[in-house]
Amino acid sequence: MAKNSRSLPQTLRHYLVNPLALGYLGVVLAVCLWVTVDTISAASSGDASFAILWAVLVTAPSSMLLSFAGPAALVMIPIGAVVQAAVLGALYRHITERPARGIENGISGV
Repeated sequence: MAKNSRSLPQTLRHYLVNPLALGYLGVVLAVCLWVTVDTISAASSGDASFAILWAVLVTAPSSMLLSFAGPAALVMIPIGAVVQAAVLGALYRHITERPARGIENGISGV
């Protein structure tokens, strides 16, 4: 069994720098910006807003692993986004590099 010589930052970069992971992180960023604008506008009118739930839902289930209340819950949103982007990136790498591995080993993809 070959030992993986990559460090943790190199491994994260390998899985996070691809179109699927970056697209997911872009969607999470757009939702978080919308939540911020909605929360600020709702605070000025005195009306309560449940927009923060969208940020939690877009990063679920990773952001729901630990349940916190208050500001500590906001820490789970970026952690959940990075975890899920890494999983999506690993899936993307597995799917796109799979045929290349078969050809290198002399196995046809048929």
